Amino acid sequence: MTSQQRPQPSASVPKLYGFFRSGTSHRVRIALNLKGLAYEQIAVDLRREAHCEPAYEAVNPQKLVPALDIGEAVLTQSPAILEWLEEQYPTPPLLPAEPLARAHVRALAALIGCDIHPVNNRRILEALRHDFGADETAINAWCGHWIAAGFDAFEALVVRHGQGPFACGPHPTLADVYLVPQIESARRFKVDLDRWPSLLAIDAACGELDAFRRAAPGVQPDA
Repeated sequence: MTSQQRPQPSASVPKLYGFFRSGTSHRVRIALNLKGLAYEQIAVDLRREAHCEPAYEAVNPQKLVPALDIGEAVLTQSPAILEWLEEQYPTPPLLPAEPLARAHVRALAALIGCDIHPVNNRRILEALRHDFGADETAINAWCGHWIAAGFDAFEALVVRHGQGPFACGPHPTLADVYLVPQIESARRFKVDLDRWPSLLAIDAACGELDAFRRAAPGVQPDA
C-alpha cells in the first residue's frame, strides 16, 4: 500500500475485475486511485471471451466489465460503482458541493457514459464486424462519428462553464474520470483530436496526476 492509499473500512481489499483497454474499467481505476484506495486487479481478457465463461458469469451475470467485489457484495455498472465510491469515500470529492455545479459535472459524465461509449463499446463493434461485415476502416469511421459529435458538445460546455485546468475547475471530478478514458479510446480509433483544444488541455492536466497515470491502459498488468 503506497502513501497515497488508505485502508478500507472492511479488512478485505476490493477486487476489481476488468480489462486493461476497457474504458469503463479505466474509469473505475482512476476513481479508486483518486480516492487513495488499495485494490486488487483481476484481469478478464475480453479478447479471449473470458467474460462469457461461467466463472465470470457467476461474478457478474451481465458478463460485462468492470465488477468490483467489496467483500459483502459485488458492484456492477461503472456509474453505480463510481457513485458508491463517492458516497462511501467522500474525500477527496469527485462532485462539487454546489448543486448546479454537481448537475453540470454529472451532465458531462453522462454525455460520455450514455451517448458516446455505449455505441462504441466492444459488443457493438463486434456486431458491426460479424453481422454487418464492417472492416477496420468502417469501424474507425463509426467510432469517430459518435466520438466527434460528443466531443463537440463537451468542448462547447467546457468553454462555457469550465475554469480549468480540469473539466470543471481546479480539481478533477467525475467529468474528468469519464473524459480521459474516452480520449484514450479516440486515439485508438485514430480520431484527430486537434479540433478539441480544451479537451487536450484537460487530458494533459490529468496526465500530470499519478492517479491518472497509474490507471492508464498501457501500464496495467494485463496490457
